[in-house]
Amino acid sequence: MTNPLLDFDDLPLFDRIRPEHVAPAVDVLLKQAEVALEEVTAPEFPARWEAIAKVLDVATERFSRAWGAVGHLNAVADTPELRAAYNEAMPRVTAFWTQLGSDERLYAKYKAIDPATLNPEQAQAHKNAVRNFVLGGAELQGGAKARYAEIQERQAELSQKFSEHALDATDAFAWYAELADLDGLPEDVIGAARAAAEAEGKDGYKLTLKMPCYLPVMQFAKSSALRERLYRAYVTRASEFGDPAFDNTALITEILALREEEAKLLGYANFGELSVVPKMAESPEQVVKFLRDLATKARPYGERDVAELREFAAKELGLADPQPWDWSYVGEKLKEARYAFSEQEVKQYFPAPKVLAGLFKIVETLFEVNIRRDSAPVWHPTVEFYRIERNGQKVGQFYLDPSARVGKRGGAWMDDVRARWLRPDTGTLQTPVAQLVCNFAEGVDGKPPLLTHDDVITLFHEFGHGLHHMLTQVNERDVSGISGVEWDAVELPSQFMENFCWEWDVLKHMTAHADTGEPLPRQLFDKMTAAKNFQSGMQTLRQIEFSLFDMLLHTEFQAATAAPGAVMALLGRVRDEVAVLPAPPFSRTPNTFTHIFSGGYAAGYYSYKWAEVLSADAYAAFEESAGANGEPSVDTGRRYRQAILEAGGSRTAMESFKAFRGREPQLDALLRHQGMAQEAQPA
Repeated sequence: MTNPLLDFDDLPLFDRIRPEHVAPAVDVLLKQAEVALEEVTAPEFPARWEAIAKVLDVATERFSRAWGAVGHLNAVADTPELRAAYNEAMPRVTAFWTQLGSDERLYAKYKAIDPATLNPEQAQAHKNAVRNFVLGGAELQGGAKARYAEIQERQAELSQKFSEHALDATDAFAWYAELADLDGLPEDVIGAARAAAEAEGKDGYKLTLKMPCYLPVMQFAKSSALRERLYRAYVTRASEFGDPAFDNTALITEILALREEEAKLLGYANFGELSVVPKMAESPEQVVKFLRDLATKARPYGERDVAELREFAAKELGLADPQPWDWSYVGEKLKEARYAFSEQEVKQYFPAPKVLAGLFKIVETLFEVNIRRDSAPVWHPTVEFYRIERNGQKVGQFYLDPSARVGKRGGAWMDDVRARWLRPDTGTLQTPVAQLVCNFAEGVDGKPPLLTHDDVITLFHEFGHGLHHMLTQVNERDVSGISGVEWDAVELPSQFMENFCWEWDVLKHMTAHADTGEPLPRQLFDKMTAAKNFQSGMQTLRQIEFSLFDMLLHTEFQAATAAPGAVMALLGRVRDEVAVLPAPPFSRTPNTFTHIFSGGYAAGYYSYKWAEVLSADAYAAFEESAGANGEPSVDTGRRYRQAILEAGGSRTAMESFKAFRGREPQLDALLRHQGMAQEAQPA
């Protein structure tokens, strides 16, 4: 066994996978999957769930795991060689999955399965499979089917290019500043910038568009000129204002046109209609109404937020007309003035190892598990590996990749390495494995990394996804963990976990000052809590802006006949409707909107707000059952684990929610959590 991508004994051999392994592994696994497909679609092969799974699912699961490892490395350890190998193999991989999802022989075999022979988990997986065959083009014929396959291959290629351009445009920017330019910046950010310049043998301080550098510059740099320089570079990434090689403008139009064509091939008026079929939402119209209703409720608060910023900027900072690159700085100064603390003061209390220990403590307590360090081959020295146990038995494992670096995609995400599955080939239980990826600053001067409170929230968010994947008790792969969960409900467990970052009983266990080791003072926590909903109106409207733009782009926009600039014109109309802060004419937000153009959220970005209703209402159950000192109820944690996390995709999200809450979700908790309850409405 010389190719690590063909080793399925246990965990991926991330430390041994090289670009030259990709093509040979795809050759072998693709052939095995194609042979399996031919075997199960033969007329004499029995139309039985277990029989198909034993042959086809085993082959496709191996293929999926190996390709998943390649895709993961492409996202977190990108090199020109790996990128080339990935892009060379991708058309063949895409073509196979398209063929599999639209194979009318396999579709007929699944339709012939007797539902009476299936257990409830298999029945849900079977129902999803039949639906997905229809959405995958299995009922198309002749030229329409061939065109559908062409569309899938081209879309995969364009999405990958979009992602590459966004990463490359971000990595390409560097500004080497003088120390005098950095007045106001936190010491650890200055230290990291100096270290980055030194690593290249250069003078000065290297500033980049990676979040651990970009965001502190926007919040704290006193130099408006420096803020403007980075802001302009950031909001024009991958557009016509930068390197033409990274411009995503034409890709956006082509991606949208292909999605529109795909939807019409499948009998839908637009891609938005197609997108909501497997989701909780019933129609794009329902989504748009939900977003506009929420915008109406949030708007008075957003307008108040902006008025306060303008007044403060004029009176205290001498900024009569704040520019787009000033707002974060003004907001930070206003927060410091109003609540008498700064994000940098808070950050000193959140060294990464202490935060992680606190996160593990609440998870272990509430969900009755144990988290232990474990060992596995990793792709970078900073990656850690853990196992989760219950009653001494392993239930799941996860990688944690916390640090930002060159060649690593921005943002934060959870992905699955493998799913929980009672394997039909061996009869053994395969335990789930997850990857949790963030982009935090690295430690400087021998100190551990320091996290902002927003970083802490991000870590909890991704861990919530991980718990959904790892704590499942479902044995059917296609509906275990996050698999089979409606896309607009998949953020429920992640957003749910964020709430614990605001609980004193939880937070006090994860703080220790970087210099003194002292825990976070209660007085400082109270100030943070008072500031929790600072600018929540503006932030809510910003998310609605993205969500509404995304849905209208995939329902009303006619990409095939659109004039140049039409995408930005649509975004302008959405901003006119919901935004409270004007955007500069040079901003090109869509050009790096990877969520919808390369990240699976097309006509689905609303899911964050949709699921926030579910998660806030679910968390309200913990508020209602909290102990005398505010400590979360283990009994409620057990019910949540069993109803939501363990059930995975084995039933609808609404069924799982009602099993936990005893009723359908209500909007009240979300508005209350964000300081926008009706009784608090400003005059």
